[in-house]
Amino acid sequence: MRRPLAQTLACATWIALILLTVWWEGFGAPLREGGSAMVLKGLPLLLPLRGLLYGRLKSIQWAALLTLPYLTEGLTRAWADPQPSAAYALAEALLCGVFLILSWIWLKRARD
Repeated sequence: MRRPLAQTLACATWIALILLTVWWEGFGAPLREGGSAMVLKGLPLLLPLRGLLYGRLKSIQWAALLTLPYLTEGLTRAWADPQPSAAYALAEALLCGVFLILSWIWLKRARD
């Protein structure tokens, strides 16, 4: 079975978002020197991952809803944090925005 391009790109974006959040708070620009517990913010992103990889529509819907707090955090911290944290926050916001667009395309094509 061939996957739609939107599904493949959405899954890749989701995995990139998971990796970015863990890298950002663990090594890239943690809130505290040596890493912080904020690295755990990547854990909720793991919940819908299996369903996304298998193409379950409920998982893409839940993932789209779960993306919104990460989008808000990314936009807020891109505006308020100093560099390099602001760059990571902007990347998080962009990944969330791209994921939301791809999930909308994926769901639209699945329902047609």
